[in-house]
Amino acid sequence: MQVNTVTTRAFNDQQPGTSGLRKRVHVFQQAHYLENFVQSIFDTIAAPPGATLVLGGDGRYYNREAIQVILKMAATNGYGRVLVGKGGILSTPAASCVIRKQQTYGGIILSASHNPGGPDGDFGIKYNTANGGPAPEKITDAIFSASKRITQYRIVDAADIPIDAIGDSKLGDMTVSVIDPVNDYAELMESLFDFAAIHALLTGGITQSGAQTSDTEMPPLRPLPQSAGYAITSDLASVVDSPSRMASGSISNVSGARFRIKFDAMHAVTGPYAREIFINRLGAPFDSIMNAVPLPDFGGGHPDPNLTYAHELVAILYGENAPDFGAASDGDGDRNMILGKHFFVNPSDSLAVLAANAHLVPGYKQGLSGIARSMPTSAAADRVAASLGIPCYETPTGWKFFGNLMDAGKVTLCGEESFGTGSDHIREKDGLWAVLFWLNILAVRKQSVETIVTEHWARFGRNVYSRHDYEDIPTEAANGVIKLLHDSFAQLKEAQFGHLQVKLCDDFSYVDPVDGSVSTDQGIRILFTDGSRIVVRLSGTGTGGATLRIYLEAFEPDVAKHHLDTQQSLGPLINIALKISELRERTGRIQPTVIT
Repeated sequence: MQVNTVTTRAFNDQQPGTSGLRKRVHVFQQAHYLENFVQSIFDTIAAPPGATLVLGGDGRYYNREAIQVILKMAATNGYGRVLVGKGGILSTPAASCVIRKQQTYGGIILSASHNPGGPDGDFGIKYNTANGGPAPEKITDAIFSASKRITQYRIVDAADIPIDAIGDSKLGDMTVSVIDPVNDYAELMESLFDFAAIHALLTGGITQSGAQTSDTEMPPLRPLPQSAGYAITSDLASVVDSPSRMASGSISNVSGARFRIKFDAMHAVTGPYAREIFINRLGAPFDSIMNAVPLPDFGGGHPDPNLTYAHELVAILYGENAPDFGAASDGDGDRNMILGKHFFVNPSDSLAVLAANAHLVPGYKQGLSGIARSMPTSAAADRVAASLGIPCYETPTGWKFFGNLMDAGKVTLCGEESFGTGSDHIREKDGLWAVLFWLNILAVRKQSVETIVTEHWARFGRNVYSRHDYEDIPTEAANGVIKLLHDSFAQLKEAQFGHLQVKLCDDFSYVDPVDGSVSTDQGIRILFTDGSRIVVRLSGTGTGGATLRIYLEAFEPDVAKHHLDTQQSLGPLINIALKISELRERTGRIQPTVIT
């Protein structure tokens, strides 16, 4: 085996964001660019000789080429074995699963998640540690520091390793093991959820009608604090206790009818996983899955599971003869969107509903140790945590912040408003896991998605919530909006906007309760005395221009108003946000790119 030591120059733009290093494909195709970053990872983590590494990605353009480079570099950096997903495929949740199950030293995941693919699209790379989760900031900071000092990297001169058939190959002294990318993950899902009940739901003739069965009783709840954010009205109590309300929209076994689902893999990594789990193991019809073949350019689409980019699925769920349940996942399989018939489930509400119904799922019936959510995510989960008497942690955006909490046993469920939910079964958010969690709840409660959510609002109140994304705007203009808001903190405090009064303005900071590490400048918060809030932050996952996100939230305890249009209900907050940020004037954007 010929080892080459290649002289290189440092690049100054290899700082990982909230989920690794993401750039345009042509950036990674520059001479030495990928190799520099990979060598910086290896130099930083200093794996012991003979260590095992997990390697795979979401199948996007440049995935296979990057795998060959990384294999040839791993062979010169002391690794004894690399586990590679067949064909280079390994979803982000599955990679975390394999790292944990096989007890490897860590893994390299090749993905730009929900960003577009193809020759003109994006590529990404991130390192996950031995717990299966994204490297914490102290490691990513060290990788970035190493990338600014690098002068050489090591790579073997060898033929490409075949990765399209399961089995072992040798690369010098290192073994390359091509593994089934789906099996370990599917087995983990089967250990968490009641596959028999879900199989019955999907094959046993279940349709909308009938009454709720007795096995769906909720656990006893602690009284919610009677504060502005948690007020429960007498009207709310009467609706919760109404038998007619509890029976509406339920589903029961009726011969000849089938509970129908539609899952959109968006031509991304989850296609093979969905086929194995939903069709092979759960018995769903083959046409329950759409866009199931992973493609390097995701079929020309944008693999982000939201109402804008998953428009094909949305049209089906809001059309005539709509399925009972719809879901989509993203490029690397860690995000999810949940839909009912003519009904969209906000990701913040989804986390809260999963938490409130976790006792119905075998893997979580023992109870939750706690819940964690990112700061921009709505406080709906906080209300569930309060009712269950468990803590709810508010962290910065980025799944890596949940890792310490899960490793310390402080939380069981985690979620972000950006269509990410997960639990301590792995250390990544997990799209298919969330879909299976919902199906398990539906199988037990025998109600429609809409009924489950509206009854949740009746029980806890509704956190009316929306996110407005302004994508690919000039970086200077986006930074100008942030600076203006920073400079306005003193002026905004106690300012009156109609019936809304500002209580507090700050830039969110976080002290990790496990290791004491501090993260600052995590998003501007404008909090109002009635519990409403506006959050403004720059996304850390884009590669072109800047993405400015505005999050809006108001609490509504009145059941009679729960059906109102979200954007209409949030109208006063939207107007305030646009006024104080001068976003339209500074960016030239009249409308958001995406509204969720």
